[in-house]
Amino acid sequence: MNGDEALAAEFEAIRPRLVGVAYGLLGSLDEAEDVVQDAWFRLGRTRRAEIEDVTGWLVVTVSRLALDVLRSARVRREEYVGPWLPEPVVTDGDPADRVTLDESMSLAMLVVLESLSPAERTSFVLHDVFGLPFEEVARAVGRSAAACRQLAARARGHVAARAPRFEVDETEHRRVVEAFARFARDGEGDLASLMLLLDPDVVLRSDGGGVVGAARRPIHGADRVARFVLGVAGKYDRGDSVLTSATVNGRAGLLRTRNGTIDAVYGLTVSEGRITEIDIVMNPEKLRSVR
Repeated sequence: MNGDEALAAEFEAIRPRLVGVAYGLLGSLDEAEDVVQDAWFRLGRTRRAEIEDVTGWLVVTVSRLALDVLRSARVRREEYVGPWLPEPVVTDGDPADRVTLDESMSLAMLVVLESLSPAERTSFVLHDVFGLPFEEVARAVGRSAAACRQLAARARGHVAARAPRFEVDETEHRRVVEAFARFARDGEGDLASLMLLLDPDVVLRSDGGGVVGAARRPIHGADRVARFVLGVAGKYDRGDSVLTSATVNGRAGLLRTRNGTIDAVYGLTVSEGRITEIDIVMNPEKLRSVR
């Protein structure tokens, strides 16, 4: 194996992790993969003698490129129609080596990260999620290690106050999701039964991007969310709409298919046996990579 082949092999070996880093910063799998590909092109134009650690160089380069994309995306997302949700990562049926996704990168967590400044988000994700030392974080962010430490601390406090509460037991999480699916699939059961499955302060966000019909604002409270879920279920012909289990951002979630086309992905956060957050991605642009 010559030098170029060895470099390509090393890149392919760490590519899923690089995509995971970029996705954590951007919330978009398509954009993350574009950033990683751009980093590969830049690696090819860089003299090998200038790179001591290929993996470290790639992580920093991918982070820098993702940070630039994130800064430009802020304006677009502020003008977005309705709630903005990240592009879901559905691993069932997808190549297992496409992305290495940290278990904390749920749809709900990514929504929280969206409220951070780009520098705070980058410092937090690189250090707290992926374990990079602040010296490397500083190279990516373009600030001193001490400044990045402060940025990560601010982000950590914000995340601690707003981050979703996760149910530790994956079996319990899946049981609650399957119970919810019976209501969301065809409206089985009554309003009171569904409300028992929901946290009193549950929030539901639906992202249609102005392309398809969706709630333009988050829906809060068990009663309002339950009525919305049953109302949506009642609008669909059971012969045309199919709701199936899937792994969404590393946790049990749901896919809705209509006439053979996926038109919604559900990410659910469960705590103490009840659903605390429901994120429904329906924007077709964000579902193109879902198989």
